[in-house]
Amino acid sequence: MADQKSDSKADAKAAKAAAKAEAREARGKRAEERSGGGVKAGVSTLRTRVAQVVWLVFVVAALFLAVGALLIALDANRDNGLVKFILDGANTVDLGIFSRNNGIKDFTGNNADVKNALFNWGIGAIVWLVVGRVLERIIRP
Repeated sequence: MADQKSDSKADAKAAKAAAKAEAREARGKRAEERSGGGVKAGVSTLRTRVAQVVWLVFVVAALFLAVGALLIALDANRDNGLVKFILDGANTVDLGIFSRNNGIKDFTGNNADVKNALFNWGIGAIVWLVVGRVLERIIRP
């Protein structure tokens, strides 16, 4: 009977020690989850943020080109500050390749300015979006 009591006490101590070890392990896992899983998670988070910023920059460039083409097509007042800002921004992000005046395609005749803006800046906006998405996918983990 004495052996049974000592065995019961030993089993109880072992069970208690196992419970403490499980509790410590659970606390360690929770702390690791809160900290982001270490360096690997930190790098992953950084790459995700950089990818988001890259995508945002490319979308803004495409928006400048698209809105600029729309403003040219609608014959917006070019003396207006906002219109001037958007057209200047579009001229900057067209990189000379998609220029309204000397772009991929140069229309002549009636409404050539509108056609040039819609075609060249439209193609430029699409290129900005495609390149931006490709870079975003390369950068993102």
